[in-house]
Amino acid sequence: MTEPDFLVLTTTHDDQAAARALAASLVRDRLAACAQVYPVESVYWWDGEVQNTTEWRIDLKTRADLADRLTARIAELHPYDTPEVVAVPVVAGSPAYLAWLTAETAV
Repeated sequence: MTEPDFLVLTTTHDDQAAARALAASLVRDRLAACAQVYPVESVYWWDGEVQNTTEWRIDLKTRADLADRLTARIAELHPYDTPEVVAVPVVAGSPAYLAWLTAETAV
């Protein structure tokens, strides 16, 4: 299997304004071409118990070769001890959109 050229990398934040600011910073840094911020209900194990919180999910569209840099930048900017950072490969897409994504992440 070949490596994907593009990814959707996801992180979350507990504050809407901070999530938007993080998304804008990552796009401004050209590590992602686009970010979508939307509310989600998260249920997870943390500090020895099940947590249930509203978080703001940030989906970042990026080139696969930027994943390590994007992950490192999230770690620098994020207040969580262990921020979620997961990536899903883009296996197909509009050629025009993928060309735009490539152009907008030219760092």
